[in-house]
Parts: sequence; C-alpha cells; structure tokens
Amino acid sequence: MKLESDQIKKILPHRYPFLLVDRITECEPGVSATGKKCVTSDEMFFMGHFPQKQIMPGVLVIEALAQTGAVAILTKEENKGKLVLFGGIKKARFKRQIVPGDVIELKCEIISQKANVGIGSANAYVDGDVAVSAELIFAVDSCYTDTEVLDR
Repeated sequence: MKLESDQIKKILPHRYPFLLVDRITECEPGVSATGKKCVTSDEMFFMGHFPQKQIMPGVLVIEALAQTGAVAILTKEENKGKLVLFGGIKKARFKRQIVPGDVIELKCEIISQKANVGIGSANAYVDGDVAVSAELIFAVDSCYTDTEVLDR
C-alpha cells in the first residue's frame, strides 16, 4: 500500500509543522511501513537549530520514524481512528547529520506487540546509509477513537 500526504493526514492527527512524513512508499498494516521525508531549507525547526549550520534535530528524526510506525499500526483494521503514543525509546544511535536537500527514507518494523503495547525497530537512511536507528516503544490508546481524523 502507498499513501500520499492527504491520505497520511486521514490516519495521523499530526499537522504542519509537526507532520514529518511526506509519503508512505510501502505499508503492510500492523507489520511495517516505509516512508519518505524531503528535508528543505525552510523547515520551521531550522530557524533555531542551527541557523548558521542547518542540521535536522535528531529527536525530530525519531519522531518521523515513530510517525511512520504509527501508520503501520493505524492501518490495521482494528486500530483505525485510534491514537499511537510514545512509550519509550531504546538504543537510539545518530550516525549522520541530516541537512537541507536530504531525502530521508524512514523504515519501521513492528517486532513485537502484546495487547496495546509494542516495539518497533526503526531506521532512517540518507543515500542508502543509516543516519538514525532506534527501538521505539509504543502504546495504542484504546480509549481514544477519533472518527474525525478518518474523515479529513
């Protein structure tokens, strides 16, 4: 399954400037997702990080990976309209700076899940090289269902 930005907005509640996935190139619901983020020099975060040497904050790369994983989780039929929350980050490694002009390939595979809590193995690549890797712990908020998100 492939998703363009309008379709992603029907799945994720995030909006500019915090929607950090431009497109989903592959998705197997409940299993994995691959996305892309095209980094431009006019990104809001570059106003303060760092104006003299623009580098995408590592925490935002982690967020982009989490959003990619959330698409995998929320496209599973029983999770549609729910919210995915961060439960933790393990083994995060930052191996390469990400700068304007880079296209980040975001990959997240759900490696385990029990009830509403799980772990995703996530990697961000630039030009085929690993820029960021981490294990992301998530929770599906079973008390939250936003049917408006699905209608946007």
